[in-house]
Amino acid sequence: QVQLVESGGGLVQAGGSLRLSCVASGRIFSINVMGWYRQAPGKQRELVAGITSGGSTNYADSVKGRFTISRNNAKNTVNLQMNSLKPEDTAVYYCHALLGSLHYWGQGTQVTVSS
Repeated sequence: QVQLVESGGGLVQAGGSLRLSCVASGRIFSINVMGWYRQAPGKQRELVAGITSGGSTNYADSVKGRFTISRNNAKNTVNLQMNSLKPEDTAVYYCHALLGSLHYWGQGTQVTVSS
C-alpha cells in the first residue's frame, strides 16, 4: 500500500506560479513512476507530468516549457512547479504513483487560475 498526500493548490492569476507537493508513505521502495494528473469539470483525467525513479520525465504537450516535475527519492516527495499559468490549467490535480501494475492516487488539490 502507498499513501499520497498533496499540498500547494490554490487560486492564482493568469501568468502566476504555484508549486504542488506530494509526500508518499508506505511501500515507497516499490514505487517506479510518480506523477501528476489533472481533471477539469466535464473532462477526463489527463496526465500532466511523470517522473521515474531514475529521473526520466515526460510532460503533456500543453504544459511543456511551463511546468517542471521533480522528485526527491530520499524524502519520498514529488513536486510540480507550475509557471505561466493559464485559465485552462484550472483543474483538480492528483498525485499518482505506480507500483508494478497498481495505481495509487492522492485526494487531489484544486488549482484555479483566474483570467
